[in-house]
Amino acid sequence: QVQLVESGGGLVQAGGSLRLSCVASGRTFSSYVMGWFRQAPGKEREFVAAIGQSGTRTHYADSVKGRFTISRDNAKNTVYLQMNRLKPEDTAVFYCATRAEVYYSIRTRPDEYDYWGQGTQVTVSS
Repeated sequence: QVQLVESGGGLVQAGGSLRLSCVASGRTFSSYVMGWFRQAPGKEREFVAAIGQSGTRTHYADSVKGRFTISRDNAKNTVYLQMNRLKPEDTAVFYCATRAEVYYSIRTRPDEYDYWGQGTQVTVSS
C-alpha cells in the first residue's frame, strides 16, 4: 500500500521560505514520477511541480517558476519542494502525489495521479 506523508508547512511572512517534504512508502520510490499540488480555500486543486524518476526532469506551474524548486532523494524515498519568495497567494494546502503505474511522462492534471498525501498547510501573511 502506497503511503505519502507531507511535512514542513507553516506560517511565514511574504518573501520568506519554506521547504516541504514528502516521504513515500509501500513500493520502489525511484520508479515513479512525483508531483506537488495545492488547493486554496474555495478553489480547485492545482498543479505546482513534478519531477521525473531520476530527478533530472522537472516541470513547474508558471505561477511558481523561478521561486519553487522540486527535488528528490531516492535513497530517502523523499521528494522536496523548496519554496522561496513566498506570496500571500501561495497560501494553500499542499499535497504530494504519485501515479499508480510507471510512466515516464510528467503529467499536470490532478486526475492523472492516483495516490495522495494528507496535505500540509502553508499560510503566507502579507
